[in-house]
Amino acid sequence: MQTTSSVFDDLARLMTGAMGVAQGVSDEARGFMRAQADRFVAEMDLVSRDEFEAVKQMAAEARAEADALRERIEALEAALKDARG
Repeated sequence: MQTTSSVFDDLARLMTGAMGVAQGVSDEARGFMRAQADRFVAEMDLVSRDEFEAVKQMAAEARAEADALRERIEALEAALKDARG
């Protein structure tokens, strides 16, 4: 009976060791994939979310300014037309 317990203990230690190795391999693979993804993104010259949001805000402000200027030009053209006419 002692032999059976020893076999189970050995098997449990073996499985624990295997799980540790599997976890290490998993962590190593995850780190490798993360590094590859970071390198891929860096090579694609993508912008960060903060940079994108800043440019998006600048574009919205430029559009609002262009709309305001368009309305002002239309008002000035209408006033000029009335003055001539």
